[in-house]
Amino acid sequence: MVLGDTFSALFKTFGMSVSRETALAGLTVTVLLPLCLLKSLSSLAPFSLAGIAAMLYMAVAMAIRFFDGSYASADSGLAMDVAESLRPTIGAKGASAVFSSNAFILICMLSTAYMAHFNAPKFYLELKDNTIARWNTVVATSFAISILFFIGIAAMGFATFGGASNGFILNNYSTKDSLMGFSRVAVAFALVFTYPLAFVGCRDGVLEMLKVPKEERTDTKLNNLTYIILGFVTAVAMKITDLSFIMSFGGATLGNALIYVYPAIMFKSAVKNMGEDATTAQKLEVFLAMTFAALGIGMGCIGTKLSLAKL
Repeated sequence: MVLGDTFSALFKTFGMSVSRETALAGLTVTVLLPLCLLKSLSSLAPFSLAGIAAMLYMAVAMAIRFFDGSYASADSGLAMDVAESLRPTIGAKGASAVFSSNAFILICMLSTAYMAHFNAPKFYLELKDNTIARWNTVVATSFAISILFFIGIAAMGFATFGGASNGFILNNYSTKDSLMGFSRVAVAFALVFTYPLAFVGCRDGVLEMLKVPKEERTDTKLNNLTYIILGFVTAVAMKITDLSFIMSFGGATLGNALIYVYPAIMFKSAVKNMGEDATTAQKLEVFLAMTFAALGIGMGCIGTKLSLAKL
């Protein structure tokens, strides 16, 4: 969905009218498919680093546009070049709006930031000199960077456009805005080369659900499954255009399950299997983990209800 919107907007920047469906179909066939057919993720490492730099550029560009006031008024400046529904709408509730029930939708959206947990084993195995100490450093650094990006981009986007903020914030910026045009290029680059990381995890998950033994996962089977999954995902992305709904609903269901529920269940099972070898601290931690699982389920139920109500 994001790639379709991004590339469609990029074509408009260069004076070409290309629908998001056409842009998405072309991108899938020419770029995403070859990348998703890769058998090792290690070759994408340099591009992932470049993707981080691209996201940093986007965050800086958004800050520049906020502070220079290019979109300060809905009736002047670059804001006049976007649809009326995307122009700045700044309310007067202030921090008190945090206590609205809609805050649960935001929490569910934020949950999608860490839905790539399932790739952790693959990343660990492909990490050079994969000691626990090096792994902990990688995890701590990547989480810190992700948190800073989320806070910075969310703050700048909402401070600029308020209630008119689109699920994909770059849609709020004019296609005639050259600074944000380069941001779209940066985001497109980052998304294209990180897409296979999530896709491979999805494909491996399907194989696990189907209980396909590793020795039977031939290149032919992997390729055929890649065609099927990528084709299905692309078709869905062409039909669904509301990114905010996907993020809030996906975060409320899959996100909360992956972050709060499943890890708690696995930890409880691991401690149980340790038997008498489990320490008192580990047994007490089980109760803490299950408390977080319960909170996750509660937030998920509320977030799911509110997300569906927004349809």
